Amino acid sequence: MARAALPKMKITRVRYYSPGAQGRAGAPSLTSTANVICIDTDAGITGIGEGGTKDTLEHCASALIGQDPGRIEALWQNMFRGAFYPTGLEKLHALGGLDMALWDIKGKALGVPVYALLGGPTRDLCECYGGGPAGTTIREAARACMEAGFKAFRTEVIGPGLSETGTSPRGSKGWNPHQAVLATFKRCQEVREGVGEEGDFICDFHGKLDMPDAVTLANMLEPLRPYFCEDLVRNEALPLYKTIRQMVRVPLATGNAGKLELKELIEQQLIDYARVRLPNCGGITEYMKIAGMCETHFAGLIPEGTGPISTAAEVHVAAATSVPFLLQVGGPSTRPYLPQCYDFRQGKVYVNERPGLGVEFDPKEATPITEVTQPGNLGGMFRPDGSYTNW
Repeated sequence: MARAALPKMKITRVRYYSPGAQGRAGAPSLTSTANVICIDTDAGITGIGEGGTKDTLEHCASALIGQDPGRIEALWQNMFRGAFYPTGLEKLHALGGLDMALWDIKGKALGVPVYALLGGPTRDLCECYGGGPAGTTIREAARACMEAGFKAFRTEVIGPGLSETGTSPRGSKGWNPHQAVLATFKRCQEVREGVGEEGDFICDFHGKLDMPDAVTLANMLEPLRPYFCEDLVRNEALPLYKTIRQMVRVPLATGNAGKLELKELIEQQLIDYARVRLPNCGGITEYMKIAGMCETHFAGLIPEGTGPISTAAEVHVAAATSVPFLLQVGGPSTRPYLPQCYDFRQGKVYVNERPGLGVEFDPKEATPITEVTQPGNLGGMFRPDGSYTNW
């Protein structure tokens, strides 16, 4: 019935914009999360997404021109597998942004929110975690976070060579991972005092520590009852969680990747929370498959902070699954180029009933980067039943 209700459409153009925002923490990024994607159709419906870079976006978008935007899974498979070489995380980032926009088109065409097409709703709101106000002590910031309605307060590894917030200039010297263990432990003691017995906190290791120091710190934090410890080692070393899981007892979270990289971590219960986020994992289509793996192995989803359109999309995933879900919100829900985005109030993001992703984009407040109007040469093989396979 949903298929019959969809107007016949073809994708005519993909536009790509920069809102003028820098990458995370002001640093250059291979995947500019805030860049906006618009997929135009001949039915006058435009889908909104975000992610990718100019090259990866152009490569993936060329597979969409002239295609039916309602065939989301088939289009996803072609963008992912339609070239001979395996898809890396940079390309997956662009693919994820395009996938978001395709779901936005379908929701708008049917006049329903995306979560309604995914089986939802299952919840009314998303609990969130965040930081506290600047210019205060860490204990005061943690207390203010709880008073603002957040579920948990986030802190991260600090120590010699890093600022009090855990950041440092790229290439700075003087970082001592071994000394950072005690400094971070003392900081987390203050955080626990700030959030109180009923509050929660998160410690992001950010892959900054050598593995023996990461294990030591995780075990020191156990009596403080962190909600989870994140990224004890870098993502390139995900197989090490087989060892780490046997050495620590705090809840673990990691996984900035797609379903194939996360499969072993989730199925072998090496982590408690998948930190997968949009658009990095490959979009809503991929995210729902990861959510299914989490459900069958009693894991939760806690996406790391990302761009505002992606945050809005993550709410639709949360609203269509019953796994534990905690959202990181690091900024305002609206910006000049986004007059309408996610609905954030008192430390929580609420599920709304607007069609599609519920996001409005004003291109006059953004700078065009590129547009794609010609089909590319991506294309795979098809089984006798019409389903997609490799080539």
